[in-house]
Amino acid sequence: MTSRFRVLSRDSATHHAFSVASDGDLRRGDRRRFSLKHQVAAEWATVNQVHAGRVVVASEPGIHGDADALVTRTRDLPIAIFTADCLGLVFEGADVIGVAHAGWRGLDAGILEATVEAMRALGSSPHRVTAGPGIRRCCYEVGPEVAAVFPDSQALTTWGTVSVDLVAESRRRLPGLVFEEIGGCTGCDEKYFSYRNGAIIERMVSMGWLG
Repeated sequence: MTSRFRVLSRDSATHHAFSVASDGDLRRGDRRRFSLKHQVAAEWATVNQVHAGRVVVASEPGIHGDADALVTRTRDLPIAIFTADCLGLVFEGADVIGVAHAGWRGLDAGILEATVEAMRALGSSPHRVTAGPGIRRCCYEVGPEVAAVFPDSQALTTWGTVSVDLVAESRRRLPGLVFEEIGGCTGCDEKYFSYRNGAIIERMVSMGWLG
């Protein structure tokens, strides 16, 4: 098996907004257009994202409950998470793939480590992880209670207030994996959706599948 992944920006995904319903699912018309463009199945496995540390194993399409990561070894099953400031990460193994939604709460809850363990439990440790667009240290202003959770990844915004570097924290938590980035900061690059900057229902998608 070969793994394939996409970490998609607002522009590379479609030319219109992804409108996310209350269940975290894309509107069906958007999904069909997206799937056709990127040559993946139109039915995806997703979750209700709750900023926690639970990972689900998906073997069929549908919404797989409250969680923030999915893993699968089922061929041609797209697994997807949605973001608009948090990081979307795609994990690649020899015959298992995973996706994770990682904001500060999810990182603190161990969502990345849990995704790695779930892939190992399916028989394949990840060897590479790719992080998509998300709010970067330049714009991610946080209060002292959040900064204290990440003493090794504290930084400053471009205006001099305390921030947390979510990418650096993710990299620190995934030793031994090839760590790559696609895309930039949702806070200051207008081509990305940002919840902080008013994207209430629009999201970007991070997707993986085994071909």
